[in-house]
Amino acid sequence: MQSRFIVVAVALAWTALGVGAQQPPPSQQTPAQPGPGRSTNLGSDPNGNPLRLALKTGHVSNYDEAKVRPYTLPDPLVLADGKPVRDAATWTKRRRAELIHLYETEIYGRIPAKTPKVTWQITETDSKARDGTAVRKRIVGTIGDRADAPHVNLILYTPVAAKGPVPVILLVNFGGGATPSPGDPPVAADIIARGWGYAMVVYQEIQPDRANTFNQGVIGATLGPGQQQPGPDEWGTISAWAWGVSRILDYFATDKSVNAKQVALFGHSRLGKTALWASALDERVAAVYASCSGEMGAALARRDWGETVDDMTQTFPYWFAGNFQKFAGHWNDMPVDAHMLIALSAPRPVFVTGGTADQWADPVGMFKAEVAAGPVYRLLGRKDVGSTELPPLDTPLINGDLGWHYHTGGHAATPADWKAFLEFVGKYFPAG
Repeated sequence: MQSRFIVVAVALAWTALGVGAQQPPPSQQTPAQPGPGRSTNLGSDPNGNPLRLALKTGHVSNYDEAKVRPYTLPDPLVLADGKPVRDAATWTKRRRAELIHLYETEIYGRIPAKTPKVTWQITETDSKARDGTAVRKRIVGTIGDRADAPHVNLILYTPVAAKGPVPVILLVNFGGGATPSPGDPPVAADIIARGWGYAMVVYQEIQPDRANTFNQGVIGATLGPGQQQPGPDEWGTISAWAWGVSRILDYFATDKSVNAKQVALFGHSRLGKTALWASALDERVAAVYASCSGEMGAALARRDWGETVDDMTQTFPYWFAGNFQKFAGHWNDMPVDAHMLIALSAPRPVFVTGGTADQWADPVGMFKAEVAAGPVYRLLGRKDVGSTELPPLDTPLINGDLGWHYHTGGHAATPADWKAFLEFVGKYFPAG
């Protein structure tokens, strides 16, 4: 596994069980802009999997293992100069920095050196929340000092019975905002009962998730006079959302109810991608739960299954650096792949999930990426995912420092996923 390249054999055949998604596949959420008379939506295959056309390359979604061409992954343990990484110090001081630089310049875009200061203020406190078991605080962050500065609502729950700072699970959510319930995890009561806390933030309060909105949110606050969008190697919205995670970690370091050294980060779908990238950039993230993160998240991009780089560059160009566009139709030219993104959290624990009815996100490709990240974890004295073979459905692998759960169902963070994650992270977070 420490040779120049890791050769991945394609052997597993899996069939989707139907469509049933908490969040619809990305290409169904925001339509692309097809040319005259052309549509990117080709309907579904016989198993209900979405078929999408990439207009630039002509690629159509594949769900047949026999059509997945063999591919070779770049080795995370080989330096840019071709020398092998043989010890933890070389990984930490050299190789990790090389990979971060590649992701910053070619994939997600680098965060500007100067960004607005976020000022946090507690605006509400309820000492008898969740039937008297938790303290609920609403903390509002103001991005910058302009009159029209964006505001971010952070909702934090900690156990009433806590006698000191507690571990916290931070959820970067699609919904919730200033309201107490829509974004709550299904295991909220269990989190509080364990003596932990949880917090929630709505990602679009940091940066809008729409095309042509670079003049808004935190990105808009950093553009120069007359500038309409970031430079080709500068941040897209995923990096902006990751920046927001770091600003929340800044706040946690000031809150005496939070153990800022024990903060786990949860994100689903595009926010699963965000969670992985935020953890890569900010080592204060103690653990990651990336739910159904798919293409350019935990799924191998070189593996032609479901959503592809071509779909991403077409439908969601603003998520990424401008430089990412050059990889449409040239997946093998990318200097990185998902196993490297996962490995950038090493030696910290990472938990990845997928669903049988969410083949668009390529669950098998996500598992294979975790396996391929294993050599980095082993080099650092940690345990890998524990298997090179896809385990049975609904059977969590949580004994190592890389965790996995393949649930029956769709594009969702299911209660079973959450239960497995709490057991997984419980190895690192003490019970209250």
